[in-house]
Amino acid sequence: MKDATPEDWEIIREYDKLLDDGLAERVLDHLRLLQWIPNGHPISQYEHSLQTATRAFRDGRDEDYVVCALLHDIGDILSPHDHARLASTMLKPFVSEALCWMVEKHPIFQSYHYYETLGLDPNGRDAFRGHPYFDLTAEFCELYDQCSFDPAYDNLPLEFFAPMVQRIMKKPV
Repeated sequence: MKDATPEDWEIIREYDKLLDDGLAERVLDHLRLLQWIPNGHPISQYEHSLQTATRAFRDGRDEDYVVCALLHDIGDILSPHDHARLASTMLKPFVSEALCWMVEKHPIFQSYHYYETLGLDPNGRDAFRGHPYFDLTAEFCELYDQCSFDPAYDNLPLEFFAPMVQRIMKKPV
């Protein structure tokens, strides 16, 4: 790199721009892969993502929130044991700290809704009581995530959300 000329760096910058310009479409392609993740639910992780985002949109949430709802489980493909951290890291340059924290912590908060059925402690989220984003994350799981496995729900299609993803991922905040 130390031997690169200004002309070399201009070429590199052009390719960086191409990479940036294609980010949203690559993310959407990756989201589509969730159709093939076995999950045992009556709908796929892809449909769950669409349903979560649809519920948030219909509830009047802003575009950043809706995109986070859409992409909250995208990490299941590459990081099934820490999917939320991967999703949060991907979103970090584009959305608020609060929304990144919500996405990263949602599995702990989601466990509140089902761990007891498994004989596990559902109150792991209590370790975060008092955190400024506790209520935001609890509400996300209650209103949008935990209920979005309904095969009869009328999801909006990915094409509806694609322009939102493109706008959010156009430039870092």
